[in-house]
Amino acid sequence: MSPEVGELDEAAVEDNMLESPDDTMALLADLTAATDPKLRELAKRLAARLFLDVSRRGPVRPRGTGKLVSLPFTPEGGDLDFDQSFEGIAEAFGSGSAVDPDRLRVRGWAKPGTALCLMVDRSGSMGGKPLAASAVAAAAVAWRAPQDYSVLAFGKDVVVAKSQDVFKDSDKVVTDVLTLRGFGTTDLAGALQVAHRQLMRSRAGRRIAVLLSDCRATVEGDVAAAAGMLDELLIIAPEGDSAEAEKLAASVGAKLTTVTGPSDVAAAISRLLDD
Repeated sequence: MSPEVGELDEAAVEDNMLESPDDTMALLADLTAATDPKLRELAKRLAARLFLDVSRRGPVRPRGTGKLVSLPFTPEGGDLDFDQSFEGIAEAFGSGSAVDPDRLRVRGWAKPGTALCLMVDRSGSMGGKPLAASAVAAAAVAWRAPQDYSVLAFGKDVVVAKSQDVFKDSDKVVTDVLTLRGFGTTDLAGALQVAHRQLMRSRAGRRIAVLLSDCRATVEGDVAAAAGMLDELLIIAPEGDSAEAEKLAASVGAKLTTVTGPSDVAAAISRLLDD
């Protein structure tokens, strides 16, 4: 993939993605920390584009109770909102002209939006496949809720890589996640608490926390109580290492699925969100 110093063969990356997507994404994630600065920047740009492409598995279907609001007039839009349309009707009546449709309002149901907060576990070993999986997950939530999402990385501390109500280019979010390297303990309760605070900034009808972790907390804290503060919690755990995640999901009523590698992460998020 890197035939010479400071070079990256994109054609080779594409070929390897067809044969071994998880290993290829893991290698590309590791190359974002290469000592050669040119190769490092090439890897970051390619990884961001590739992981965003991998993440695109269709839009989320919003759920929840809609809200009756005043909307611009359309023939199929709903009942006339007389209070909001009165001035336009009165002016047309006084001048003997037809009513301007742009001055009319109707009452209709506004569907609630969806807000996502992703938490990625950066404790322990954070490189290769785990790092690539975190980056794909960040790309997936950016794709599915581009106007209303946040990304947190947690170990001993919780780092806000993307705030709920602050715009940040999705490429930059992915590359920032790729700069993470694992270390230290796991403050799972703290991550859930910060996720709750981030989601409270949103006015969406559906607010969902997505946790990418084995859920093995090593810092004291009431994880179940913190999880109980969330409207919805979805857990994605590594296949073969999901025992603690299963216990947490059962205790708080969270949905859970497992993944074999980074290439399965976007589909896992889709399965949980669209279930």
